[in-house]
Amino acid sequence: MNVLIKEKEDAQKGVTIFVEGEVDVYTAPQLREKLLPLCQNGNTVYVDLSKVDYIDSTGLGVLIGAYKAQRATAGRLILTGMNARLSRIFRITGLHEIIEIEDRKQEDGKE
Repeated sequence: MNVLIKEKEDAQKGVTIFVEGEVDVYTAPQLREKLLPLCQNGNTVYVDLSKVDYIDSTGLGVLIGAYKAQRATAGRLILTGMNARLSRIFRITGLHEIIEIEDRKQEDGKE
C-alpha cells in the first residue's frame, strides 16, 4: 500500500501533516522525509492520522524521531484523529504518555 502525505500551514496553529494509507517499513521513509524537517524549527506540528489504516514499528519510530526533534527545539508534536486501533497501539507501547494526542480531527487539508 502507498501512503499519501499532504501539508497545510496555518499561521496561528502551525503546520498540519495529513497522512493517508499505511505507514510501514516501505512508506515510513516518505513520512520521515516530510515530517522531520518541519520538526526542526520549534513550531507546532500536527499529524492527522484519521486516514491511517495501519502503522508498524518503523512508522512509530518516525513519530518518535519527530517527537525528539520537537523537544530539542521546544516545539510541539500533536497527533490527531487516531482510530481505536491506532490508539490501542499507542497505549500498548506507552507512547500515549510521551507524545501529545488530541481526539479531534484537523481540517481535511483541502485547499
